[in-house]
Formats: sequence, structure tokens, C-alpha cells
Amino acid sequence: MYEPIRTKSVHTMAGTTSSDFPHRSREEELDIQLAGHLAALLAATDALRALAPSADLDTAAERLAAQVARLRGGRQPVRSAPVAADGREAGELHRRAHALAGRALVVAASRADTAAAILAAERMDAHAAAERALSTTEPTSRELAAR
Repeated sequence: MYEPIRTKSVHTMAGTTSSDFPHRSREEELDIQLAGHLAALLAATDALRALAPSADLDTAAERLAAQVARLRGGRQPVRSAPVAADGREAGELHRRAHALAGRALVVAASRADTAAAILAAERMDAHAAAERALSTTEPTSRELAAR
């Protein structure tokens, strides 16, 4: 009925095999992804520390840096000195940090990393509480525009 295909597929490259390409395991990919989410959360935490320094944020930043270093084989995360007047309001930074902590929590749970999952959950709770506190005291952008 059908004639068998006698030529190589256009999807295979000539002279290469699958062992010619470096491959990472699922665990390695999850480590990379989790380290990225935690590093982004660390950057948001550092920005919040510049806006409103607190011992809680200092402790969180150190714990996040330690987790990122652990996931990256001991390499410390790059940290820049955040500028307090970057145009972002604290509420926006707390929302961003909450979302980043949520992403980190999902990946940490996926790779069964209890320490990172606990840290991410604690940061989610802290940023949600801070956002609630700010929303009751801080005027919204609509209120500011109406003035």
C-alpha cells in the first residue's frame, strides 16, 4: 500500500546523535528554575529594603541568598545596591515579591525541596500581610488622581 520511507528525516541533523548534545536532568532544570525565582525574589526584597529597611527583610534577604547559593553550587547571587527612588511604590513591590514567592513555592514543591518551600511560603505570607497593611493606609492611584 504505502512505500516505506528510504531517506533520512529532515528533522535529524547529518552525523549527529542525541548523545552529542548536553542534556540536563529534570532535577537540574528544576534547580536552575528555583534558583532563578529565588534570585528574583531576593532582588525585590533588596528593593523593598531600600524603601523601608526592616530586620525582617534583612533576615529574609540573607536566607534567600543562602538558598540561591545552595542551589547554584555555592556561588553567591549577584546583588546590586538598589536605589530607593526607582519610581515604584512599596505596594507594587510587595505584589511582585508575592508572585515571585508563589512561583518559587510551586517549583520547590515540585522538586520536594522543603527548605526552599518553607521560605517561599513564609515570604508569600509576609508580602501579603505587608500589602494588606499598605492598602489600608496608602491612597490608591485613583484616589491620588482625584485629588
